[in-house]
Amino acid sequence: MRVDDIEVEVHRKRIRHLYLRVGPPDGRLRVSAPLRIGDDSIRQAVAKRLPWVRRQQERQRQRERESARIFASGEHHFVEGIACVLNVTTHEGPPHIDLMGDSTLEMRVRPGTGRDERADLLAAWYRERLKTSIPRLIAAWEPFMGVSVKEWRIRKMSTRWGSCSVRNGRIWLSLELAKKPMRCLEYVVVHEMAHLIEPSHNRRFWGILDRYMPDWRARRDELNRFPIMEGKD
Repeated sequence: MRVDDIEVEVHRKRIRHLYLRVGPPDGRLRVSAPLRIGDDSIRQAVAKRLPWVRRQQERQRQRERESARIFASGEHHFVEGIACVLNVTTHEGPPHIDLMGDSTLEMRVRPGTGRDERADLLAAWYRERLKTSIPRLIAAWEPFMGVSVKEWRIRKMSTRWGSCSVRNGRIWLSLELAKKPMRCLEYVVVHEMAHLIEPSHNRRFWGILDRYMPDWRARRDELNRFPIMEGKD
């Protein structure tokens, strides 16, 4: 079936609830629906989630474009919301990356360094930047919100910007946040810290965000629409 401009692949199963999944590699929307639910009800359920579906499809497209990069001079890579031009040079010393001004990434690698090694080097560089930014944000917000983050970690995430384990007082943050504006990283940190007060995405949770970060909606929208520039000049 089709809902608005989205093609929907429906699978009817002996289940109790309806589930939506945007799957790789093409971003196709797949719906698993109970046998008793009619087509109209499925269309209504999908229509309510269209903004979420489109965000997931855009992330799929971004991941496909990311995998096509070769990490060569002239490519654009975002750093804290700024599109920086990558400049790759070779030398015999240890590989490293420097941010020159606010618009050039200087990557120095050994001769013969392949695409995957360059990608890993940039990912490690992004991770180190987050390791500097995240503790400062947590330390600033803990006394303000009255919570304590016992542990935080960074990892690659394909479908979300962060997560929280309330039981352990631990928050996880996506490595991709290093590419986003700092105000977007701060929003995700506060969002996950708010789960230490209220675990669910219910009315109380959104009220907590309204109280501590009144502009969280604008930050969330910026986070979800901020582009990843591709190609060369």
